[in-house]
Amino acid sequence: MAYFGGSFTALPVAVQDQLLQPLQSLLASGDIRSVRISTRPDCVDGATVTRLAGLGITTIELGVQSMDDEVLARSLRGHSAADSEAAIRCIKAGGLSVGAQLMPGLPGDTATKSFNSLKRVIAAGADFLRFYPVVVLRGTELARRQQSGDYVPLSVEEGVQLCKVLLHEAMLAAVPVIRIGLQADDGLNSTTVLGGCWHPSLGRLTRSELYFDLLCKLLSDIPAGVPSAIRCHPSRVSEVYGQGRINLKRLGERVAAARVAADDSLTKEELVVEDMHQTIKGNIITDLHYTIHEE
Repeated sequence: MAYFGGSFTALPVAVQDQLLQPLQSLLASGDIRSVRISTRPDCVDGATVTRLAGLGITTIELGVQSMDDEVLARSLRGHSAADSEAAIRCIKAGGLSVGAQLMPGLPGDTATKSFNSLKRVIAAGADFLRFYPVVVLRGTELARRQQSGDYVPLSVEEGVQLCKVLLHEAMLAAVPVIRIGLQADDGLNSTTVLGGCWHPSLGRLTRSELYFDLLCKLLSDIPAGVPSAIRCHPSRVSEVYGQGRINLKRLGERVAAARVAADDSLTKEELVVEDMHQTIKGNIITDLHYTIHEE
């Protein structure tokens, strides 16, 4: 059971209890095994965590958004990076799992600031992450700033390239990223979205870029035009191809009309490229290295 879409712990305690009490019999019977909520970093303290744990809450997700105080202030978030660090540690100390939601591309944000935000929430002890690059919705303050020229959001391409680096860093730290980009629904369409990094398959696009980069590295040892075969884990075939087979199209003659074959002996992070003379294996975690470049 999950309570999302608001700051749960900012509600009056009586309302929180009213929402959680109907679950107690279901938790006792095992029909529900876990309950998670989302909230603001400045609406968490030790007493709150203890009370919620006693009511069956197992996971708290925090709308951290950024760990840069200037970005938070310019975005009118109303909390600080220190609040987020304290909340993460408080939740961990209470024995609950904690997730951090980050929002690259807010006003004043840069790739370096987003990367440092990720490093800080990992260091604070976040158990898992979500990346939500900014999507500008009509009728909002960000929409007003964009239309006045005071704010330029990340494009889809820019968001994918940044999230690729963030995802890789999280993988290196063995911290799961459970979602990249907003969930597609009827409320996100050409009428409501003014700009920003909106794509219904942003996570797939991001992971596909990691596989493309690894393919480029592995294929550098195979002469262009030599017929090659590519193998990957069955669940990653579409991401290795890329949307509309874009990865193979970008590689052009380097892959000589190669197909991507499923191989369940490989992990989800591995790729194999082979020709008649050699077989080369790579891993998107250990064989890729990224450096943040600001424009």
